[in-house]
Amino acid sequence: MTTLSPFHLAFPVHDLAAARAFWGGVMGCPEGRSSDHWVDFDLLGHQIVVHLVPGCERRDQASSPVDGHGVPVPHFGLVLGIDEWQALADRLVAAGTEFGIAPTIRFRGQPGEQATMFFRDPSGNAIEMKAFADRSKLFATS
Repeated sequence: MTTLSPFHLAFPVHDLAAARAFWGGVMGCPEGRSSDHWVDFDLLGHQIVVHLVPGCERRDQASSPVDGHGVPVPHFGLVLGIDEWQALADRLVAAGTEFGIAPTIRFRGQPGEQATMFFRDPSGNAIEMKAFADRSKLFATS
């Protein structure tokens, strides 16, 4: 089995305080290095960096049909364990997060059955968090 390396993702935000409240508070990501223009967060061992870009709120609503839902494109996220996914879903609901696609199971009964949810950070960046009861099915086709 290959050991996964942490990924690095940098993306724009319009307000660092709002980004800290969301990524650090709601999502529970520990904060790393920072400046007046960017902040590193630890997203379950992966490095995400929010960069202050005033006026960058995402207004595009591009989507792609997947299992009866309009999935926002672009988006990013993680594949979690099912218990971690449920705990995050509960935390997001408790925080009053507005979901583009509420926590649900898609592809029910198919090889790619997965728990998924879509939401946006305060700057409008689309996020998908998903989980598989059996993570070995991540790339299953049959």
